[in-house]
Amino acid sequence: MKKIVLVCGAIAGLIAGGWAVFYIYLCSNKMDFDNGEIYGYTAMIVAFSLVFVGVKNYRDNNLHGQISFGKAFQVGILIVMVASTIYVVLWLIDYYCFISNFAEIYTAHVLDKLKASGASTVVIAKKAKEMAEFSRMYKNPFFNAIMTYCEIVPVGLIVALLAALILKRKTKLNDTVTA
Repeated sequence: MKKIVLVCGAIAGLIAGGWAVFYIYLCSNKMDFDNGEIYGYTAMIVAFSLVFVGVKNYRDNNLHGQISFGKAFQVGILIVMVASTIYVVLWLIDYYCFISNFAEIYTAHVLDKLKASGASTVVIAKKAKEMAEFSRMYKNPFFNAIMTYCEIVPVGLIVALLAALILKRKTKLNDTVTA
């Protein structure tokens, strides 16, 4: 199980994290924050297709085609955690080494959108204060890592649950009687 978890998790992490890094550089002049979430979560879902691959591979090659929901979920969640950790590490390297002004760029984007929508100066000032506090906290590597895990792990949990539900197979009564 360990090899399947590590291989599938590493590939999934490199897909999700690699896409995030690539997207940042692709849009380095003007980041497309309005569509960035769509691209990012799509990449996560594509990456987490490896959860299905890993669970099915483990079921078929190690458990003779049978797996309980619990075991399937366990394999899936382990793949998700390996992938998520790689995603977080890649983001932290990217953030601290290459785009440490990301929070400021995002803050400017949010405030520009508020101004363009005709928001009042009170609303804009309140949002600017919230964003400044978030930017300050985001500079802390521990907080940054926790926030980044909060982006990817929920998606992975949903995929792991779906994989466990779809791929579970119990022992058939006929299989046990003939053995």
